[in-house]
Amino acid sequence: MAQELPLPLYKKLTVLFRVEPGCLGPDGIDHIEGFCKFAKKQVTGLHSDFVRWSITPRFDKTLPETEYKTNNKRLDHDKAEKYLHIFGQELDDFEEQFQELLSELIDKYLGR
Repeated sequence: MAQELPLPLYKKLTVLFRVEPGCLGPDGIDHIEGFCKFAKKQVTGLHSDFVRWSITPRFDKTLPETEYKTNNKRLDHDKAEKYLHIFGQELDDFEEQFQELLSELIDKYLGR
């Protein structure tokens, strides 16, 4: 059986997740940059065979919380769902699992 080659970066799904400073409490604005760096390190290995994570502060509320891209092209919800389906993932479950992980990471970061 042939060994599957790793997916090139440009073919991976880039998940850009914007974290609201308020998630970190009333002084979240002071911690959001550090938290995003911390969270990025924590999730790097999650679905790393087909996902690249980007976690950044959400200072502009007009921007969506989550954005999906591949090959530098933005994917709408349906296309992201089709992409994930190739890897046996459902978009709603994928997002829910990530949200749960993010909650755990916030607690860990804040030492709760």
